[in-house]
Amino acid sequence: QVQLVESGGGLAQAGGSLRLSCAPSGGTFSNYDFYWFRQAPGKEREFVAAIRRTGTTYYADARKARFTIPRENAKNTVYLQMNSLTPEDTARYYCAVNVRGYVGRRNIADVGEYDYWGQGTQVTVSS
Repeated sequence: QVQLVESGGGLAQAGGSLRLSCAPSGGTFSNYDFYWFRQAPGKEREFVAAIRRTGTTYYADARKARFTIPRENAKNTVYLQMNSLTPEDTARYYCAVNVRGYVGRRNIADVGEYDYWGQGTQVTVSS
């Protein structure tokens, strides 16, 4: 059983930055790949970024230049650093893991691949 707790959301102005955190409990942090998704009202949950246990990262193309996903194994925490925020980034952001195995790049955006999700943290960007 893995519990994921996201934090760091809030209100930001366009052009600003926020850093989200995801701190899992249960399991061994360094064994997991971590994934960030987001969901805006009335829209489907969409992939944002991922970091594998090896440190390899993936980003949704639209966010590649503005977001980063560092992890600190010593702190058992994975982050989502978001820069140059726009109102279109307004959404609830979720952290997810797959404990069953490897999620290939082709399936990385498929929400069905993930076993555990956090409750999410709300990000609201004003213009």
